[in-house]
Amino acid sequence: MLERLICIAIGYVCGLFQTSYLYGKAHGIDIRNYGSGNAGTTNALRTLGTKAGAITFLGDCFKCVVAVLIIRIIFGNSHHDIIRLLGLYGAAGTILGHNFPFFLKFKGGKGIAATAGLLVSFDWRLTLAALIVFLIVFFATHYVSLGSLAVYVVFVGGLIILGQTDQFDMDVARIHEMYILALLLAALAVYKHRANIVRLIHGNENKTYLKKKK
Repeated sequence: MLERLICIAIGYVCGLFQTSYLYGKAHGIDIRNYGSGNAGTTNALRTLGTKAGAITFLGDCFKCVVAVLIIRIIFGNSHHDIIRLLGLYGAAGTILGHNFPFFLKFKGGKGIAATAGLLVSFDWRLTLAALIVFLIVFFATHYVSLGSLAVYVVFVGGLIILGQTDQFDMDVARIHEMYILALLLAALAVYKHRANIVRLIHGNENKTYLKKKK
């Protein structure tokens, strides 16, 4: 249990690197006072442009990858049999740090770019499947929120499929622990997108375009 808490703590510290907030400050604004008020990729894209959105996405994705790499360096030899599980705890900590940064009064982002980092560091098959599904949903609807939630459907579903087909080389209890952690992260994503979900239901969710419509 201690190593799991350590991994969450490592992830949380990495998650405190708030890319959009820092980028906004460098340009004289607090990103949380503009647009949706969210310190994440979509609001950076809408408020500060494509370059800001790309930098925010890469920064928030990379910090999760860094957290998992640190965990692998620390626990790779002593806990080799559960290193995937520990990496997942580290990624969860990163998402928590991103969503609820203590120094910003726990007002951060929604954790989707950090989730991309989770996928990249966890399994290339899930990464590819999630990317394809996100792009299909986004370009079909231009709803980032819907695409983001679809990513979690792929993540949880894909994780269960891989686990049930013995792809992780772990005992059943640890595999089920991964399922529970993935479901908790999915529930957190739904909670953070609750306002978006209401707007989607009522048909007034904001659409996002990579280029301005003519």
